[in-house]
Amino acid sequence: MSGASQAGDQSGAVRPARGALLWAVLPLAVLASAIVWLVTANPLAISRDGLPPVEKLTFERVVLDAGGLRLLVRAGGSEPMTIAQVQVDDAYWQFEQEPPGPIARGTTAWVKLPFPWVQGDAHVVKVVTNTGTTFEHEIPVAVATPTADGTSLVSQALLGAFVGILPVAIGLMFYPALRGVGRDGMNFLLALTVGLLAFLFVDAFEDALELAGEAAAIFQGPTMVVLAATGSFLLLMAIGRRHGAPTGMALATYIAIGIGLHNFGEGLAIGAAFAAGMAGLGTFLVLGFTLHNITEGIGIAVPLLKKRPPLTAFAALTMIAGGPAVLGVWMGSLAFAPQWSALALAIGTGAILQVIVEVTALLRRGSDTAGILVSPAVLAGLTAGVGFMYLTAMLVKI
Repeated sequence: MSGASQAGDQSGAVRPARGALLWAVLPLAVLASAIVWLVTANPLAISRDGLPPVEKLTFERVVLDAGGLRLLVRAGGSEPMTIAQVQVDDAYWQFEQEPPGPIARGTTAWVKLPFPWVQGDAHVVKVVTNTGTTFEHEIPVAVATPTADGTSLVSQALLGAFVGILPVAIGLMFYPALRGVGRDGMNFLLALTVGLLAFLFVDAFEDALELAGEAAAIFQGPTMVVLAATGSFLLLMAIGRRHGAPTGMALATYIAIGIGLHNFGEGLAIGAAFAAGMAGLGTFLVLGFTLHNITEGIGIAVPLLKKRPPLTAFAALTMIAGGPAVLGVWMGSLAFAPQWSALALAIGTGAILQVIVEVTALLRRGSDTAGILVSPAVLAGLTAGVGFMYLTAMLVKI
């Protein structure tokens, strides 16, 4: 009887499990059938009554070389779109498209024109589709697009090092001078770090949203930025708190990571400025960013003031915080795309927010005073951090 009872229980358990699986598959089958009907029957065709489809075209990249112009465009309309004509400065030009044919929604194509662009001049490109819709892109200053050869890569790496690595290293060189500060001095420096990171958070988030607005609508730029920043923050919080709240070298490393991701965005801006022919703007950005980033090195050094890390640790922190600027300059001049730049800055925004939370927590744990966050030393540090970053940012905002 016992064996029969167990067999009955097992068969009874199998039947509910199969029933649950059936009820899980059934709504999916209904959804699939509805989609198939919508695609094959196309009931919306009746309401269009011969009207052309909605078309969107985004210019993601422009390359100028000895062969003329090359445009990377991305379609974002409701249906595949066909490029019929291309104008440059109101004159029609023959063009080659790769890959040829209609451009499907969300995909890209290169458009090549043998246009004899003029160094330093401004040009306007217009793309006309087979429905007569026109999309326009302006080239403010025509200069040859940088190429990925040894000479240009080395010069761009030196430029990125000047912007990212050098100022962070200079900031870390204040470490011996900072070790002698007392309790109020330490609170001031921690609050200074929070202040400069708070400014970087707002600045990076604003830049990410601006770049997201330039990307194709299919990427849902603002939503992508918010989701990426939130995901980055939660992931780094989970990693950082797996062994408790980070302090010392661990916290300094997280600060360096957040600053490094922000410096990657700065490198993108400088590289894109030079690629667009704005050499004067690029030089101005280099000088401004260098002064702007010195305080970042001080912020990285603050969690280490009670430690005596080896010189190799300072070298590693310098590369983590400053090295991404080199990558940013390379990508900005050679392969800039607004959606990926916005994504990188959004991830950096989340990383910076994680560091703000951890440094604030360290500030509160280091004091037995309940109102430490509103003490004169902390308020002065916050004001100094935000104020210095704001004033130096004036040098890089055009």
